[in-house]
Amino acid sequence: MVFTYQFQISTQAKCDVVDITVHVQKAIEASNLQTGVAIIFCPGSTGSLTTIEYESGAIADLKQILDELIPYGRDYQHHRRWGDDNGAAHVRAALIGPSLSVPFAQRRLMLGTWQQIVFINFDTRARSRQIIVQIIGE
Repeated sequence: MVFTYQFQISTQAKCDVVDITVHVQKAIEASNLQTGVAIIFCPGSTGSLTTIEYESGAIADLKQILDELIPYGRDYQHHRRWGDDNGAAHVRAALIGPSLSVPFAQRRLMLGTWQQIVFINFDTRARSRQIIVQIIGE
């Protein structure tokens, strides 16, 4: 069986990390499926999904390394092509990716003790984001 669930989140600009674990767990509960996999996807090219220990130190470390590797202030070809300012957002999102798959059993996500599912808005402006959770299971 396949079950689709969607929700909206509000994000701030430039690497806002939002814990969405509770939303994904609610999707599993709403599906009434016992065992399977949840595929989480964000439409758009300036946001990503991953897992991390959602605590201020790990979040700060992630932001710091991304700033070092893919700084916002750099001159990107995307800016020249479109007169835009979010080239870094597109590159960051492409590297981390728009989707994530997480197994579940007994209607519970099978995450590690210190592991949460997060959405990251890399865009240069605050945004409202749609998140799609498609659940496949029995």
